[in-house]
Amino acid sequence: MNPTPPATKRNNHTRHSRRWLAYAGAVAIVALIVAGLWPQPAPVEIARVTVGVLRATVNEEGKTRIKQRFLVAAPVTGQLRRIPFKPGAEVLAGQTVLAVIDPLSPALLDARSRALAEARRDTASAHLEKARAAHTFAASELRRFDKLFADKTVSIQELETAQWREAAAAKEQAAADSALRQAEAELVEFTSSPDGGTSSVRSPTEVKAPASGRVLRVLEESSRVVTAGTPLLEIGNPSDLEVVIEVLSRDGAAIAPGTKVELEQWGGDGPLAAQVRLVEPAAFTKVSALGVEEQRVNVIADLLAPPGQRRNLGDNFRVEARIVVWETNQALKVPSGALFRRGQEWAAFVVANGRARLRPVKAGRSSGAETQVLEGLKEGEMVILYPGDRVRDGQRVKPIQV
Repeated sequence: MNPTPPATKRNNHTRHSRRWLAYAGAVAIVALIVAGLWPQPAPVEIARVTVGVLRATVNEEGKTRIKQRFLVAAPVTGQLRRIPFKPGAEVLAGQTVLAVIDPLSPALLDARSRALAEARRDTASAHLEKARAAHTFAASELRRFDKLFADKTVSIQELETAQWREAAAAKEQAAADSALRQAEAELVEFTSSPDGGTSSVRSPTEVKAPASGRVLRVLEESSRVVTAGTPLLEIGNPSDLEVVIEVLSRDGAAIAPGTKVELEQWGGDGPLAAQVRLVEPAAFTKVSALGVEEQRVNVIADLLAPPGQRRNLGDNFRVEARIVVWETNQALKVPSGALFRRGQEWAAFVVANGRARLRPVKAGRSSGAETQVLEGLKEGEMVILYPGDRVRDGQRVKPIQV
């Protein structure tokens, strides 16, 4: 038997190799298609469940104000002298003269006013003479009726009528006498004394500081005529400050006196310590920047930081307040972005063996960025942040540490 020629063997081997290359290429293409369609692990951000400090705060804007402020007003009507004080000037209680008020001079009144006063005096004098004459006549008539009644000539009704006329005449005489004295007192204002002044003693009135502190505002700086009760200055002690914080009424109901407060963005380096003294018992309605009506209540806090740490802080300065309503040092907590609602309960995705596992969670207090976990998670476990709709229970995930 003749052996197969070498060229024939080579051709058979080439055809066989080409056939297997086609099969291998088809298998590779199928493998690539399967690999492309095979579900890939979803990249997710994860965070660790930790134990540490957690506190719940109410964050609102507030403003400072002086606890005891005094509005100094003019005690009498008169000519106010120019007030030399400027805002910030120091004053001492009972010593610093804040303002001087000179009485108005009656000589400034015109001759017509004096003539009217004299006419009122003469009229009152004439009315008094008329009232005296009427009273004399009524008294004489009453004496006659007394004698006639004793002789049983007139009735009791006629006697009582005479008595009434005499009493009325006496009252009219007293009223006329008072009117005359009033008119004479008004006329005295126009009577000059020998030295050119007025007959009455007139000295300027000094208004002294009711408390020590600084001048906050000067309401009447220039010299002018003021009436009694006109506000002149406002004084107070800038080192004796408190903070007024407007909070929602639902937050105010959870704040108790003695609650710790931290004041930030006041212009200094660090936060200032304060303490809640009072939550006002009455709320008020306020329209927010979005046009929504809100029920708010004022929370009053006392500054605990010494004046040396806040020497530039004054009245009506803006601050950002953090009211600490709850705080603990051993809280099991997670970032708030790891929790989401599932029905009526909270839930979270825990990464276990490369897969996302849904876990029901019981949440507690929240600081905004972090939330307390009461049940459902353990310290050290890794949770998925912001899972959304792209993560399902049992899905393979690729963790990305944040």
